Amino acid sequence: MSRLELITPEGLRIDGRRANELRRITAKTSVFSQSDGSAYIEQGNTKCLAAVYGPREARYRQQMLSDRALLNVEFNIAPFSFSERKKRSKNDKRSLEMASFIRQTFEPVILTSQFPRSQIDIYLQIFQHDGGVLQSCINAATMALIDAGIPMTDYVCACSAGSIDKVPVLDLNNLEESSDAPELTVAILPRSGKVNLVEMESRLHIDSLQGVMELATQGCMQVHKVLNGVIKENTQYLMDRLNA
Repeated sequence: MSRLELITPEGLRIDGRRANELRRITAKTSVFSQSDGSAYIEQGNTKCLAAVYGPREARYRQQMLSDRALLNVEFNIAPFSFSERKKRSKNDKRSLEMASFIRQTFEPVILTSQFPRSQIDIYLQIFQHDGGVLQSCINAATMALIDAGIPMTDYVCACSAGSIDKVPVLDLNNLEESSDAPELTVAILPRSGKVNLVEMESRLHIDSLQGVMELATQGCMQVHKVLNGVIKENTQYLMDRLNA
């Protein structure tokens, strides 16, 4: 499908959204009883599960840090998550790169200095891939860390934006990503507005950068409203159970 067909003359995208619309987000916490914290998120048809373990004793003594906790991130995509089955190891180049992006995003936000000589593990699994994988993983990890009671300075909320025929579009799906449209993923701290991650693998004209960046930032704030609503609802549920 050519890029010209991704936006209709009426301004609608292939899935019926306007250029500045997010895909529908569904999120839950405490979905995995064996972990210290967990979360499940659906962003459109992209489905991600995050599990957090720790703080706990470091797995290898030589990796132990005397002044803070070691943050370990593992990322994996299920072979059945694509329309065509692709077998991927968690140690392939792309998976390691994604894990590195996520670790670098959370290291400045988690108060690791409170847990010296320990380790915090974040495991991320994509069950269905329909674009926006990095942002889904970051948003799911944020909720899982909160569910685990890991102290952080703020939420970390991520969203992507791109440019199709010079029109800034929010939250690209897999079809739009596959069209070679430039895509920018941004993660921010909503309270301070600080940008914690900017990732882009394709070229974007400098004249379009500001509009795409602003749209992605607006998307992050919308994501924050959703995630914060889920956390508040879950907290209220726990409080009601304690007071029952």
